[in-house]
Amino acid sequence: DRGGARPVSGPRSPVTFISIGGQSPVEPAMKKILVVCTGNTCRTPMVKALLEKALADQGLAEDVVVDSAGVYAYRGSPASEGSVRAMAARGLDIREHRSKPIDERLVSEADLILVMEEAHRRSIFYTWPQALPKTFLLSEMAGEHGDIPDPIGLSQEAYDQVANYLEDLIRRGLPRIVGFLT
Repeated sequence: DRGGARPVSGPRSPVTFISIGGQSPVEPAMKKILVVCTGNTCRTPMVKALLEKALADQGLAEDVVVDSAGVYAYRGSPASEGSVRAMAARGLDIREHRSKPIDERLVSEADLILVMEEAHRRSIFYTWPQALPKTFLLSEMAGEHGDIPDPIGLSQEAYDQVANYLEDLIRRGLPRIVGFLT
């Protein structure tokens, strides 16, 4: 082997492996999406689960990692009961989710940051201004520009409505999300 790139076919679309100086080929680094809300217990656990499913349905589960955090999150809180129920109705289990605050490592490692509200984008910008070019409202990915309502403390119906909206935004925004990563 003299080095260079060689395509490797598999169940997904062809992936190019890179061989440097005759060494074994290495797979390109996984892409990382960070989804951010306020407390990391309602919206972002749902977004993470829905986005992971959408990516898996596109055959991209092994190529993209989705993580979540909150701008005012406590570490270790479970997903809200309303979010757990809304996702269970879609066959998704988020009971193991534990909240965490956004930090320098999460921001720097993310290739794309999707926020739920304009206030979240401002919080990120004030602390990590270099992250602004990769930080978007989730709604922007679907061609809109608006905050996603926070259902915390509201009825199950409110959680279900937010989950429906998130599902729709991800469905419509997935091509742009994937396009941003390539």
